[in-house]
Amino acid sequence: MAFSSPVPTAERLPVTVLTGYLGAGKTTLLNRILTHEHGLKVAVIVNEFGEVGIDNQLVVEADEEIFEMNNGCICCTVRGDLIRIIGNLMKRRDRFDHLVIETTGLADPAPVIQTFFVDEDLRDDLRLDAVVTLVDLKHVDQHWDSEEVQEQLAFADVLVLNKADLVSEAERAAIERRVRALNPMARLFTSRNADVPLSELLGVEAFELERALSLDPGFLVEEHDHAHDDAVGSLALVEERPMDLDKLGGWLADLVAERGPDLFRMKGIIQLQGEERRYVFQSVHMLLDGDFDRAWKPSDRRRTEFVIIGRDLDQEALRAGFLACVA
Repeated sequence: MAFSSPVPTAERLPVTVLTGYLGAGKTTLLNRILTHEHGLKVAVIVNEFGEVGIDNQLVVEADEEIFEMNNGCICCTVRGDLIRIIGNLMKRRDRFDHLVIETTGLADPAPVIQTFFVDEDLRDDLRLDAVVTLVDLKHVDQHWDSEEVQEQLAFADVLVLNKADLVSEAERAAIERRVRALNPMARLFTSRNADVPLSELLGVEAFELERALSLDPGFLVEEHDHAHDDAVGSLALVEERPMDLDKLGGWLADLVAERGPDLFRMKGIIQLQGEERRYVFQSVHMLLDGDFDRAWKPSDRRRTEFVIIGRDLDQEALRAGFLACVA
């Protein structure tokens, strides 16, 4: 079976696969790609683990094509959706120069990469430019042994050690040594707020099929049965009534103090009582951050959408605590 394409490389659409564990900074980097001047028209596919999509609502408004895939992981249950969406995108090929696919933080990149070589239509239309993996310097140690983190690091062509402002130089250097031991070949950058020059991430032609095959000799011919940890799950909380910020803040602070290590990622767009602006909340383990965002638009559906991803979630208790924060 041949895995090369008869279509010249220059005629195929370059694709960047953006990976990294939950909270590593993928959406921040995606917004940089969409707002900074680099001369490219970029199409974006965003994949989320939970059944309510938050990331696509946090991506800045742009002229680019943005597609959302949720209620499944791109590397397994919704892989067919990826092929379908790309197929539809290619009907408007003249409208963009580059495709960025942001995977869920729980994705194994190998099956995503495999898609570009084993699907005949995609192989002729696309070329994988680079797998860019963000590393959360503050929290990666807590997830180092997970299969997802190991796969994301191993298959990276470009590694971005992000959140350098949250760790000491000694901590950063120690993580860099561990990362380098696992993947000595990738181009490596250190950043705050994913502030890497985009010329180092897009159009870099960094992906090498031979290296992917050296990591996994059955990479192109085996079906990748990627199983997520059954203890890790997501909970989507949606509320049409406005929320009370003080109550919500108190509940979240208590929740993080009690369950912080098991709460991998929380993210939400909050409708607050008497407030015309959206409130955006995000957390990674014990780090919480929230601030007012843009004003609600007439076309927006004003409601609170909140997603929690973590281990051994008590969904009934979490739902009750969330509802107690209604204004």
